[in-house]
This record gives sequence, structure tokens and C-alpha cells, in this order.
Amino acid sequence: MDEEEASRPAGGAARDGDAHGTGATPGTPGTPGTPGTPDDTAAGLRAVPLGPVEAGSCDDGPDAASGPAAAPGAAGRPWWARRPLVVSTTTVAAIAALTLAAVVHSPSARAGADGTATSGAAAPPATSTPEASRPATTPAPTATATATTVSPTTKAPSVKTAPSTSSVKAAPSAQDELRTVLKALPDSGSGHYSVAVTDLDGGAVATYDSGATTAYDTASIVKVDILASLLLRHQHAGTRLTAGELALATAMIEESDNDAALALWHTIGSGPGLRAANATLGLDHTVPGSGELWGLTQTTAADQITLLRAVYGAAVDSPLSADSRDVVSSLMRAVDPDQRWGVSAADSDGAGYAIKNGWLPRSATGLWDINSVGEIRHDGRTLLIAVLSGGHLSEQAGISLVERVAAATAEAVA
Repeated sequence: MDEEEASRPAGGAARDGDAHGTGATPGTPGTPGTPGTPDDTAAGLRAVPLGPVEAGSCDDGPDAASGPAAAPGAAGRPWWARRPLVVSTTTVAAIAALTLAAVVHSPSARAGADGTATSGAAAPPATSTPEASRPATTPAPTATATATTVSPTTKAPSVKTAPSTSSVKAAPSAQDELRTVLKALPDSGSGHYSVAVTDLDGGAVATYDSGATTAYDTASIVKVDILASLLLRHQHAGTRLTAGELALATAMIEESDNDAALALWHTIGSGPGLRAANATLGLDHTVPGSGELWGLTQTTAADQITLLRAVYGAAVDSPLSADSRDVVSSLMRAVDPDQRWGVSAADSDGAGYAIKNGWLPRSATGLWDINSVGEIRHDGRTLLIAVLSGGHLSEQAGISLVERVAAATAEAVA
């Protein structure tokens, strides 16, 4: 505090017009309108007039509201009230520098500098997104699929990988299984055989030959082939079986009547007629017997499965019409009871089976040909099985072998 201010009388409060300027800035005491002295200019000081202040706008005390009229003279005022208000340019510059430093070092200034320091240019204005423009109380929609996040302290979820193929043993095929099972059958000491089997629910044909022989005399199983050939002839002609033909077909299949078979053999055109029908049916390895020797037609077990497929397989894959298939199937399901041996031994469901057997003693050797073909059900699966055999010492020995092979075959592929 200056000595002059300390010595100011208690009632000498600064007036509003004097303290803030009224437009007249005295240069010397008691002389209004005189500019600042040369000494002031030399000292770097300059007079700064302040604009008028409205009455009552400054809360300087009770006398401030009285305005200029309350103090007609400047005599007797303190020196700081009598001199014009001047501010050093050096002081102004220092204040400006301090203000600039405070702004530059403020948090907001630093944040702005960080955002633009690397770019060297002003960042483009941010574009608001629907999520950014939502009120704070409205939660943003969640995504329907979320990624799994694993924190450093959380064990990552385990991933199961398929076992290496080198460590997995492939399941044996039906062909391999059939071979394994039938090779393990004890030797009956009677004859040799060939077998073929397929699953109507899906699967390839599996075959096995006990010896070098693959083609066998058909004996009476050729009667199914004869009937299929007859039905194809009627299909091509657009006709149906006559009553006489149906009677012969019934006796030929259900009773295995040879005279009926010979009659229909001639009806289909004998060997050439059978060969033509087999070309349509897909029996590529079946050779008709010569002349009237229909029972000496040579066939394979695989060809017999092809014939059974035409009757019991998918209709779309069969050259036989639905009516023709029904004729063959119904007759094979009505075979005389004393002829129901053979592949029927593999049937386990008791739902019925379709079968046709053939047996023939060869006059040149005295040995028996024993064959059996048909559709059976085993453990809920529909199987087509054909077992052909020859060289048996007796009919019964041949039947026993055929039944054992049929049962083992069904177990192998079921």
C-alpha cells in the first residue's frame, strides 16, 4: 500500500468518473484535457482513457452512484486518483505471455494438440452415427452373433480335432467281411459254391467263391429267368399273360414243374429268346442252355442278384413293369412248403420271404447241383442272396451246405 493511499481521508472515496475515466484525462493537477507528460512517454507509459460508466454500474461504494457531479474538483484527491490511468506496454506484454502460456498448457489445449500434431491439418468434423446420436438412456442394439473373448486369466476353449487317419482303422467292407466269415466255415467235404449278396437298403454286391468255379448250372432257378423273359415279351407287345400262360407260370415257380418250364421255354423263343431278355435285364454272364436243355443254362451268383434286383429293387431301375414285378414276387412267395429250404435259412424276422431253388443230379458224374436264390429279411434289413453250388455227393449234403452259407452270409453283411 502507498503512503498516499494510506494517508487518504476516510471520506475521500474514488469517484466512478475519475477512477474509470470520463473522456477527460488531466495531464497536470487541476488541468483537464492535458496529454501525458514527456516523462511518461519516455518511461514507456501511455495514458489509456476508459469509457464512461453508467451511474450505479460499479459497486465502488455509496459515493460511486453520484457520478461526476459529486466531485467538482480534483484538488485534494490522492495522486493515483489525480493522474490519468496508464498501463505499461511491458506489463501488457507480460500479461499476454502469461495468458498464452496458461492456455497452451491447459488439458484441453494438449488434447487438441495431440489430435492434430501428426496430421498437420485440422481433422474433418466427426460424423454422428445412429448410435452416437441416441440418448444416453437408450442402450445400443446388441449384435446377434458375438465373438468369444478370452482374457489372459481365462483358459481358452478346447477345440476337438478329428483323429489322424493314420491312427484310425478303416471299417471292413462287406466284401472283406464276407470273405473272412465264409473262409472260416468248416469244410463239409462236399462240393463247392459261389455266393452273392446285397442290401436293398443300400450297398454294393458282395461275392465269394469257395473255389475256382464261378459259373454254375442253373437247374430250376432258371425258371425265374424264363418267367421274366415271358413278361418282358408281353410288355413290349402291350399285352398281358393269358390264362394258360399264368397257369403254366404258377406251376413252374410254385411247384417247380419241368413240363410247364419247357412249354414256356418254347414260348419265349428258347435259348435265343432268353438271351435277348437277359440283355434287357442286364444278365451279362448268363449263357442259355442249348435246345431244350434249359436246366443247363450257365449263370453266376452276381447275375442272379441282378435278376432279383429287377423284381425286388427300385422300380425306377427295373425294366420290368410294376405288374410284372408283382407276378414274379407273388409266385416266389408261394412256393410249396417242401421246397422252402435254402436261403430261407438266413431269414430271421419271420416276415416272409421269396425263394426259388434248383437241384439237379448230373448223369455223367452222379454229383448234385444245389442252388437257391431269393429275398429275405435279416435283423431288420432286406437282403437279396444267391447261393450256387455243385459237386455234392448227395442232395441233402448240398442243401445243408447252401443253408449254412446263406446264414453266414446274412450275418456277415447285416
